[in-house]
Amino acid sequence: MKKIAPYGRIEETTIGGIFMPREYKHIKEYEKEILELKEQGLTLREIGNRLGFTRKQVHNFMNSHYQRQRKLAAGIALKQKGRQPKDYVVSEQEKVNELKYIIVRKEAKIKSLEMENELMRDFLSLTEKK
Repeated sequence: MKKIAPYGRIEETTIGGIFMPREYKHIKEYEKEILELKEQGLTLREIGNRLGFTRKQVHNFMNSHYQRQRKLAAGIALKQKGRQPKDYVVSEQEKVNELKYIIVRKEAKIKSLEMENELMRDFLSLTEKK
């Protein structure tokens, strides 16, 4: 027996005659709580049990959170997936992050070209002597 809640959410489901409450929760809504519980030293399983998520869901959330933090620290612009709305306005922070990313990529390319150039010089100097 299923009871349908507003917006198509399932409130109660029966499994073997046992009613189990269910409600859709997006894990992003609990970001602050998850991070606070993690700082307190709780395991991913304990955090999931407290907030109603599985250990795997909390694990995936933590991985994506740390990945976003690494990108922000490196100055890489965080972009949302998909097409932007028509009324979307690029913020100054996004412009700055994009320019930082371009500069970092160009510096990396210059460094790799300098290393390649040095290797070619060494190779040519070694082959000319023989």
